[in-house]
Amino acid sequence: MRNRYSRTLIILSFFVISAVRVSAQDEVKEAFPRTATPFLTITPDSRGGSMGDVGAATSPDIYSQYWNSSKYAFLDQEMGVSLSYTPWLRDLVDDINLYYLTFFRRIDKKQTVSASLRYFSLGSIYFTDEAGDRTAEGKPNEFAIDAAYALMLSDHISGSVAFRYIRSDINNGTRTEAGLPGNAFAADLNFFYLNQVKWGGREGDLSAGINISNVGSKISYDDGGTQEFLPTNLRIGGAYNVEIDKYNKVGFSLDVNRYMVAKNEVGEDKSELSVPASFFQSFGDFAVEDLRISVGGEYWYNEQFAIRAGYYHEDELIGNRKFATAGAGLKFNMFTFDASYIISVSQNNPLANTIRFSLGFNLDEMGK
Repeated sequence: MRNRYSRTLIILSFFVISAVRVSAQDEVKEAFPRTATPFLTITPDSRGGSMGDVGAATSPDIYSQYWNSSKYAFLDQEMGVSLSYTPWLRDLVDDINLYYLTFFRRIDKKQTVSASLRYFSLGSIYFTDEAGDRTAEGKPNEFAIDAAYALMLSDHISGSVAFRYIRSDINNGTRTEAGLPGNAFAADLNFFYLNQVKWGGREGDLSAGINISNVGSKISYDDGGTQEFLPTNLRIGGAYNVEIDKYNKVGFSLDVNRYMVAKNEVGEDKSELSVPASFFQSFGDFAVEDLRISVGGEYWYNEQFAIRAGYYHEDELIGNRKFATAGAGLKFNMFTFDASYIISVSQNNPLANTIRFSLGFNLDEMGK
C-alpha cells in the first residue's frame, strides 16, 4: 500500500512552498522568507474567504478574531459564537480539514474580550519501514488557541492585543528526536478606524485597519536543535461601504500583506537570527514582489442576503497563488450562514474548488 506518510510530507511541502517558493526563472532576485506553521495563514472563515481573503478593515463581524480583533469593539452585539469548516486541498486528498471556533463578549461600551480555536487536521498517515511494511498509524494535527482584548480608544478608533498558543504535531504517532511536537507563543497587535462619510450625496462607512500577527517565539520539532520562525505578517486594509437605498448596500475592500521575516538568499539560513532582529531586518529587505494583494466586494439586500466576490494575487517569488473567490451569506435574527468557493486562475492549483462554510450565532437574540 502507498506510504501515506510520504503523502503528508508532500502536502506539508506544498504549504511551505506556497509561502516561500523561489521562482527558478527569476535571476534578478532570489531571496525569500522561510517560516513554519503555515496553517496560521489559511483564511478560516467564509466571509473573508469569499472576498479574496480580505478582512483587516471590513465591517465588524463575529469572525473578526483572525483578521483584526479590534473590530469587536464596534459590534452592536453583546455576545456571539461562530463555527467554520473548511475541507482543505480536496483536489489532492480527502481527509484534511480546518475548523475555526470563535467567541466574543462585550464587557461594557468600550471593552470586549474574545477567543478562538483553529484546529487543522492532516488526516491519517501510515509509517512504514524500509521494506514498505506498515509499522504505525498517526493523525498529525496543528492548532492555535487565541485570547484577545479590544478597547475603544476614541469615537472612531479601537485597538486590541491578542495572545496565542500554538502546537504543531506533524509527526503524530511517533516521538523520535527528529519528530517531536512543536510549541510556540505569539501575539497580535491590531487597530481599526471607522467613520461615517458622505460622498456623492450618499452616506457610507469608511474604515481602515492594521494587523501585525504571529509575533512571537520560534518553533522547533527536534527539542531546540533547529528553530524556525513563525509566519509573522503585516496586514493593512481599507474599506468603503455605502447605502444605495433603503434595501441595497455595497462595499469594497482592499488588503495588502507582507511577511515580516528576514529573507534567506539561496543557500543562506537566517534562522539563527533573533525574532526582533529578523523582524526589523525584513524592513530593509522590502521589494514590491513581497506584497500579497486581496480585493473584495460585497452586496447586501435588506441586511439579510449577501453576494460576495474577490481576487487574491501573490507573486511567483512567494508562492504564485492567484485565484478568484465567490460566496453568499444569509442573515437571520439569531444566526448567519456563509459559504465561499475558490476559483483557480492558474493550472494545477491545489486550492481550486475549495469550499468553506461558516455559521454564526447572535447569543443576544437567542437569550431573548
